[in-house]
Amino acid sequence: MTSETGGTSNVETEYLEINSKEAWPVLYQHIRNECGNYAYTCNESKKPQHRVFNRYRDVAPYDHTRIVLKKGPCDYINANLVQMERAHRQYILTQGPLSNTAGHFWLMVWEQNSKAVLMLNKVIEKSQVKCYQYWPLEGSSNHTMMFPDVGLKVEYISKTDASHYTTRILRLTDVESKESREILHFHYTMWPDFGVPQSPTAFLQFLADVRQSGALDQNVGPPVIHCSAGIGRSGTFCLVDSCLVLIEENGLNSVNVRDVLLEMRRYRMGLIQTPDQLRFSYEAIIEGAKQLPSNNNIGTNEILNNRYDLVNNISDSLVEEVEEEEDEDDTPPQPPPRGESLMMSDWNPSPSSENAEDVSGPPDKPLPSEPPTYTEPSTSPPPANFTSVENNLHDQNNDNVALPEEPQSDLDNCFKATSPSSNPDTKNQLRQRNLEKKERLAAQVREMKRRQKQTEEWQQLKRSLFKPLSIGIGAAIVGGGVIAFCGYLYLRG
Repeated sequence: MTSETGGTSNVETEYLEINSKEAWPVLYQHIRNECGNYAYTCNESKKPQHRVFNRYRDVAPYDHTRIVLKKGPCDYINANLVQMERAHRQYILTQGPLSNTAGHFWLMVWEQNSKAVLMLNKVIEKSQVKCYQYWPLEGSSNHTMMFPDVGLKVEYISKTDASHYTTRILRLTDVESKESREILHFHYTMWPDFGVPQSPTAFLQFLADVRQSGALDQNVGPPVIHCSAGIGRSGTFCLVDSCLVLIEENGLNSVNVRDVLLEMRRYRMGLIQTPDQLRFSYEAIIEGAKQLPSNNNIGTNEILNNRYDLVNNISDSLVEEVEEEEDEDDTPPQPPPRGESLMMSDWNPSPSSENAEDVSGPPDKPLPSEPPTYTEPSTSPPPANFTSVENNLHDQNNDNVALPEEPQSDLDNCFKATSPSSNPDTKNQLRQRNLEKKERLAAQVREMKRRQKQTEEWQQLKRSLFKPLSIGIGAAIVGGGVIAFCGYLYLRG
């Protein structure tokens, strides 16, 4: 791994390297050790009058980034403003409210002009209260909660349930001024304490809905994000979101996840609490980067897809053309009338021609259309356009193809119509030449099928290059390196 100032490694490559060595605890401890050198103070949290407002004794807000309340009985709340200027993001990270800090919590939402609250924990987890019920529930009396110590009222308006989270609309009202605002409450309910979601998919959908609501936009106040302590799950959310913004703007190779986390930890202590949360952050960033519409990798994928479609279209058209000819081969047409057969091409055999016996009858098997300039029959290999078609013939089970034969009586009639002589020697020569033609055609068909088999194997390989778009994350992790290498070879080829 390298720092962002000295160049960055691809996030997915870094993830695979760490995962293969099972080095997540080592990386996590390295990050903790570096943060141990930060000389930031938490003096406000240690004051006797403020200690009762902290949920955990070892999770305190830094003084230089703490949120200062402007109204109410005190200015202290266990919350920090995290500013990621490169990603154009600001977040307020805070602990789950206590019964004696719920009013402070809503006052912070009001004063910071936040549009949304993101709750990443349940009220009760593992039989322990992790957060106070600080908002009114549906069905509660009057759907309202009053906080007289800060002069605010919260009303329940509506909610929308999804599989992993619930979105509520709450109305926050200043009792004195009667001014009201609607606050979005995004509640992720399937994220265990000190754990991670089962997969990044539902989490990324949650993040997408939060983004779509405008809660993270710069024209509103920073969202208030909390779990129980406001550092583990909350830190994971912010790390993934910020990294995806940077990737969207600058590409996958522009982000060093470790450095982004170290920067975030300068605003609030202890962000991301476990090696598993760090690993999940990488997984969500990698998966989220693949879904970004402006990901720099999309351009390469579009080029590959366009080439793939072009090859398929050309191949399909050629195969259709050849299939039509193969359909004709299945039931060989009867030889045309003798007079018509003489008019099928531009040549006019003459009894005095030296090669008259070479063209005394129709071919034993229909061939692809001859070019207009083809003026006399030849025993040489088929013209170039035949080669382009033969490469797309469908493979058959048996290489030794029996060529269909015309009825002998019809052939003899044609021979008599175009042959200068009907003596036995001439007939034997004609039969010998026709036999040689059959052998040449059989050899050509075998070669065509061999090339078609190679073509189909190549088509299967090309199709496999695009399967990662629909493969799950597990398969992409295991086979991602090989797939990327194959795509590179295809482009270079």
